[in-house]
Amino acid sequence: MNIRESYDAAASGYADALTGELAGKPLDRHLLDRFAEGVAGRGPVADLGCGPGHVAQYLHERGVDVRGLDLSPGMITAAGARFPEVPFAVGDMRDLPLEDASLGGAVLFYAIVHFVPEGLTVVFKELNRVLRPDALALISFHVGEGVVHRDEMFGARVNLDFYFHGVEPVTDALLASGLAVIENTLREPYEGAEYPSRRCYLLVRKVAEPA
Repeated sequence: MNIRESYDAAASGYADALTGELAGKPLDRHLLDRFAEGVAGRGPVADLGCGPGHVAQYLHERGVDVRGLDLSPGMITAAGARFPEVPFAVGDMRDLPLEDASLGGAVLFYAIVHFVPEGLTVVFKELNRVLRPDALALISFHVGEGVVHRDEMFGARVNLDFYFHGVEPVTDALLASGLAVIENTLREPYEGAEYPSRRCYLLVRKVAEPA
């Protein structure tokens, strides 16, 4: 069972559990609000690894021209059913179905959690490819080292590895991909509301073409 199959299996339970999670995460909402202001007038925005679509919907409600992409067709079906005003499509972050320089911004909310640290540059170079010059991206991830494996998630059988990342290695991978960090925010977990890991949010800007 691979990542796509795992999320297809868990899509319904995942969407039921997490669609309303932003209500209990004030810092996440604040950063998304600021991101929405920052991308105003810059062009289309993509929520990459959008899952059940709640982050894309949050941005849509704030006037952002946003679309969501996810590797899992099951997640895309769940997102489209819940948020029909937002366009959703299947897409792999390593090979996005988007034209060069077609986006004014992107959000990757915990979307790098299944990539080994050594594989991040591939993702970030593909992100760079689809961003316009000076476009912004907001990237969040679990801070730390190591990996957590899960065989079950929201009542479904899965086969998933969740990777923690260091802030400095992620920053270095971004810079090597032509993306510069302009703001770094760390927070502790919201007790009882999420997995108990430290979180990092990086606001980045495209400063160069991918090498």
